[in-house]
Amino acid sequence: MQPGRDSVYMSRIGLNGNDVPAVAVCIPLYNKEGFVSETIRSVLQQTFSDFELVIQDNASRDGSLAVARSFDDPRIRVLESAETIPATANFNRAVSASRARFIKVLPADDLLRPDCLARQWDILAHDPGLAMVSARHEVIDGDGEVVVRDRTLRHQDLIGKQGRSVVLRRVVRHGGNPIGNPGNVLFRRRAFADAGGFPEHEDFFSVDVSLWLKLLEHGDFFGIPDTLCSFRIEAGTDTLALGREAARIQRRFIEDLRRSNRGVVRRSDVMRGELRRPLTAARHRVLSAVGGPKNSPTRRLATTLLTVARKPPEARHRNAFRTVSVEPTAQTMRRG
Repeated sequence: MQPGRDSVYMSRIGLNGNDVPAVAVCIPLYNKEGFVSETIRSVLQQTFSDFELVIQDNASRDGSLAVARSFDDPRIRVLESAETIPATANFNRAVSASRARFIKVLPADDLLRPDCLARQWDILAHDPGLAMVSARHEVIDGDGEVVVRDRTLRHQDLIGKQGRSVVLRRVVRHGGNPIGNPGNVLFRRRAFADAGGFPEHEDFFSVDVSLWLKLLEHGDFFGIPDTLCSFRIEAGTDTLALGREAARIQRRFIEDLRRSNRGVVRRSDVMRGELRRPLTAARHRVLSAVGGPKNSPTRRLATTLLTVARKPPEARHRNAFRTVSVEPTAQTMRRG
């Protein structure tokens, strides 16, 4: 889809007198030499062509910067830092370097489906009351193999147009991030500026959902019940402690959220969240395990658990299973 020539995006003159593109895709880059080429290609293959691609390298120590510079496309700008800064700060630096009215921050190992920008732009650009739009994702491993399909936005109150209170209550009930990762979301620059950007003072495990809720103080949410991107989990050397740390940080974030939104969050939301707490901790361990060695029993079990968990309740009853402890074997913490 190519956007029409309307006042939503055409009557704007950018830096040096150039037309400002409709969408900015910002890739914060740090030591992703083996993946960033595929990520860049997924952006260049979009059916929507009115975009800029800003790649902000964070003083990578591998060949990531050279890979990014190897692409010859006028829509790409590759920027580098003299020294490595915290990942969240690099996310904000990448956004600051962009010009477009609508922004997607895409981790350097994740992928977009060809129609992702077209579909999300069409919704966000034609409803000025929206601050952001999200979609579902699939989970892929280091080789790009799909291990789990249709993640996030699994509840009806996250589909279509929703206000902040509805989304906030769902986050409390869920106990984690049911909205989506950075690559799932396209947001409005004005709302991002009003929200103060990605919160650099918060733990990295909660910065995305924290920003989403801040964006919704300046506009509504729209959820697309289709998979439009891929979230990669790399095999690595993480231990069980990392999964527990992620769960601990998200639990603290949810508790702070409940306290600061007492007029919105209901007692039933809190009770549901408490009942889901063991599931939230288990989810972190299982998501780590799906990036493990192919054909390993741990990975097969983790994939089965996630596949069953995303089915409707009646389907889950037909596929009952015992609770099994899964040790994480994959890289789950994002760097940018």
